[in-house]
Amino acid sequence: MQNEGSYICDSCGEEIVIPIDPSAGSSQQYTEDCPVCCRANVIHVDFNAGRADVRAVAE
Repeated sequence: MQNEGSYICDSCGEEIVIPIDPSAGSSQQYTEDCPVCCRANVIHVDFNAGRADVRAVAE
């Protein structure tokens, strides 16, 4: 199982690598500030067949 995922910041376009935790549930959503531009992103993580799908949208 993966323990890292990445998303593209919706504001600045940078690829951000984040830790992911499958024990927190198969579908997760939380808000995180981009470490590059400091704008808030809503992070969506979905686990399916041992693989994580990570995406973000601007808050």
